[in-house]
Amino acid sequence: MRVLLIGANGYLGRFVADRLLADPAVQLTALGRGDDADVRFDLATGSPGALTRFLDAVHPQVVVNCAGATRGGARDLTRHNTVAVATVCEALRRSGCGARLVQLGCGAEYGPSQPGSSTAEDAVPRPGGPYGVSKLAATELVLGSGLDAVVLRVFSPAGPGTPAGSPLGRLAEAMRRAMQSGDGELKLGGLGAQRDFVDVRDVARAVHAASLSAAQGVINIGSGRAVRLRDAAAILARVAGYGGALHELDGPHGGHLRATIGHPRSDPDHAAPVAYPYPDGCGSWQQADVRTARDRLGWRPRINLEESLADIWMEAACRI
Repeated sequence: MRVLLIGANGYLGRFVADRLLADPAVQLTALGRGDDADVRFDLATGSPGALTRFLDAVHPQVVVNCAGATRGGARDLTRHNTVAVATVCEALRRSGCGARLVQLGCGAEYGPSQPGSSTAEDAVPRPGGPYGVSKLAATELVLGSGLDAVVLRVFSPAGPGTPAGSPLGRLAEAMRRAMQSGDGELKLGGLGAQRDFVDVRDVARAVHAASLSAAQGVINIGSGRAVRLRDAAAILARVAGYGGALHELDGPHGGHLRATIGHPRSDPDHAAPVAYPYPDGCGSWQQADVRTARDRLGWRPRINLEESLADIWMEAACRI
């Protein structure tokens, strides 16, 4: 099976590449902006015609798109998450390869949900921020393209390679600094949010399964269980062997600390201003209904959050 993987050097793309390469039946070609891609191509600026010519030459049976941006202003997010996908869809429509498209979406497309509920694929998306809007627009382009396509809505990925700027990445970094300096207490803010964490290796398994399946439409990829960030912090402390006290500082006087966990920092000493309490636009609660993935892909999550956090900590500890 000839597979074209777009975004192989990204957080999710690296694990998808590893999973696909482990299948002896897969012949993988990587397309991306980096020097180590088999073919260099920038979806945000390249023309559909140029991509079509490449598709006709390689003739993939499956195109997997892991490329995109999670940070930046609305213009950059639209360019990398929406315009880029429009380029892929148009190139596939023009090409004679007839490839199946596996597009990676995200749980932020749904926006906030009712605490205690599980979000199924038929929920009306109401993204609460520019990132979710840009990804939802990409999903709609894929669904309306007329292509043989499936969109995997990935909830909150975790595990090895977790970006330092993500909530779990910043949590691990804060704990590393506390242990390095011998602090007996760790004061954190923004730990009230509950998210559905799914290990990146399980996401890669889902992509592999979707590549081989005939499933179309939207399929949620998550653990099916919401976890409060403060509980994730307690697990991380146990994994790291941090014996200090964890103090949660939320509310009006904890805004600067909430920014430390929930927002990227503009410099080491000053937190970025807080525009809204939940930077991903998903409110206080998100939990995926993953029955469709089970029924249509034969996929279930295998790696629990403690193992994901242990891998995050192992990478953070290497910086001590």
